[in-house]
Amino acid sequence: MGRWVERLEEGLIAFLLSAMTIITFVQVIARYVFNYSFVWALELVTFLFAWLIFLGMCYGVRMGSHIGVDALVKNLGPRAARISAVAATLLCIAYAGIIFVGSWNYVGKMYEIGTLAQDLPIPLWVPRLSLPVGFGLLAIRFVQVLFRVIAGKEAHLLGDEAEEALRQGAEDETPPRRGRP
Repeated sequence: MGRWVERLEEGLIAFLLSAMTIITFVQVIARYVFNYSFVWALELVTFLFAWLIFLGMCYGVRMGSHIGVDALVKNLGPRAARISAVAATLLCIAYAGIIFVGSWNYVGKMYEIGTLAQDLPIPLWVPRLSLPVGFGLLAIRFVQVLFRVIAGKEAHLLGDEAEEALRQGAEDETPPRRGRP
């Protein structure tokens, strides 16, 4: 995807996290300082959190930061590891597709029923859109990973925690500079 899409994704995640923090902070101050409570605050933060989770899982795939048990795959040869990565990615795409279809049907039923949110004057299907949008984007991210694995640009599906920890440790052990900066 284009760089602007990645920036949009990061911006949305930052906005959602900031909005949740601000709403929660204002709610705490209102409740404990002014003895007043916004009835809609918890529900809104819950809806924002759902969007944060489903956009965040896509971001995690893009960054390779999801954890996985790869002890067996690390012992395979390069060709077998690549085949394993393709198979795992195809399974992830299938999973995301299944959940996308199910959540699309669920949101459609919510739309037909016309239920409103408990504390906010919005139809309940609107915040539930986070499910099909999130899993649709997740499927797209896994298709991107699949193309990279097939093209040989990437050899694994998930991040490598041990390699990342060793790299981080090496960066942390850089000796300090002496003398003038």
